[in-house]
Amino acid sequence: MNDETPPPSPRERFYRRERQSVPAARAFAADALADWGVGDRAYDITLCVSELATNALLHGVPPGRGFRLSLALSGDVLRVEVHDSGGGWPRGGGEGDDADESGRGLLLVAALADKWGVEERDPGKVVWCEFTPAAACAPLIVARSTSVPHGCLGPRWSR
Repeated sequence: MNDETPPPSPRERFYRRERQSVPAARAFAADALADWGVGDRAYDITLCVSELATNALLHGVPPGRGFRLSLALSGDVLRVEVHDSGGGWPRGGGEGDDADESGRGLLLVAALADKWGVEERDPGKVVWCEFTPAAACAPLIVARSTSVPHGCLGPRWSR
């Protein structure tokens, strides 16, 4: 994307408090990323969407309510936000035993995203994460051409 091209419009969708909302949110994110031409890190991004949506459903969405997923691409930054209306504040995870089957969602987000955090909203909170491309070898938008800068293995995002 060059400086003259406006960023694509943010994508948002509301999901009810139900189990099928997580795969629906992941599919919504994957479609947006494909439309925007986001490359190799799309898997990491959709995994973070899945983790944040799951956390919202398990810990942040009171009965009868839902959560909102927002994706925005601005310049070299892709931002994912999950808005919920529940109380409480997410913990960084990792308190559990190695045999635990849950409790590692935010550890995954912290490991895969370049930044993440939590912001207050009334009511509830916004848990967000951001992804940026790595140096010259990793454009944010994968061009339709297959040319690769010298010394790079291909378009890729990495931390």
